Amino acid sequence: MLRLIVDWLTFFVLKLDPGSKLGAALNFFIYDSIKILLLLFVLIAVIGFGRSFLPQEKIKAWITQKKGLGNFFASLFGAITPFCSCSSIPIFMSFLKAGVPLGVTFSFLITSPLINEYLVVLMIGFFGWKITLMYVFSGMFIGVVSGIILGKMKLEKYLEKDIVDEGVRGENGLKYKGMMERVIFGLAEAKTIVKKLWFWILIGVGIGAFIHNYVPQQAVQSIIGKTGIFSVPIAVLFGVPMYGGCAAIVPIAVVLFQKGFPLGTALAFMMAVAALSLPEAVMLRRAMKLKLIAIFFGITTLAIIFTGYLFNALQVILV
Repeated sequence: MLRLIVDWLTFFVLKLDPGSKLGAALNFFIYDSIKILLLLFVLIAVIGFGRSFLPQEKIKAWITQKKGLGNFFASLFGAITPFCSCSSIPIFMSFLKAGVPLGVTFSFLITSPLINEYLVVLMIGFFGWKITLMYVFSGMFIGVVSGIILGKMKLEKYLEKDIVDEGVRGENGLKYKGMMERVIFGLAEAKTIVKKLWFWILIGVGIGAFIHNYVPQQAVQSIIGKTGIFSVPIAVLFGVPMYGGCAAIVPIAVVLFQKGFPLGTALAFMMAVAALSLPEAVMLRRAMKLKLIAIFFGITTLAIIFTGYLFNALQVILV
């Protein structure tokens, strides 16, 4: 329904050409902005409502005591949520506000855009079950290991305290008289966070709309094809600033593979586009300092590069 309304607004009310880059970019911007803002509000309201039943300190203590299992379950939860890198941020923010350890929240944020059910279906159709199964395993592995590494680096000091701590102080001792008070708490929390994030979201989606519609796909394929052994890191570096859901990048990965590119190079490019994007970095800036964003991107990038080389080494077995 939202897609139909946005199409009607863009192409009939504003009378933009659906085949033009401007029309496609504006349509992309309006649709994704509304989708992400609505998702942000609804998810934070629901999670806030649910959190009113669960003492924050007990949740934090349980996950912390589980050590690596906390990262695994966060990564598993990310794998079954059908979100892109930007759409995963609302849940990431809610985890932080709930006191979930930073490394665990990163495990979710990394895995969520890399793996989802419709991606698995697409990959089985294009690549077969062996490559798909290996891809799912590697995506979970990247999320768990990167989250554990980031958690051990004690990077909490680089979080923006106002968005993480606001609304948390005194919440553990707060008692609710009925369901309505819990609903009001969830709605109020969602309103507070959306007011803090909406500007950053619009900037991020605007950058994504430009990249999505104005960066020529043929140029990317041409450059990656001439890089030899360095094709994996270069493919990843090309993918990081781009924006798109992982399922939307599958056809590009298929084309790269069919053109003779190594399997790992094609999949590493797809992973980089899905898990790391410039719009995501812009949105995350509201919650964390630039140094933490750089560390998060750096570790995840290295993990994806390693995975790309691993797929290249195993290509004979998998194909």
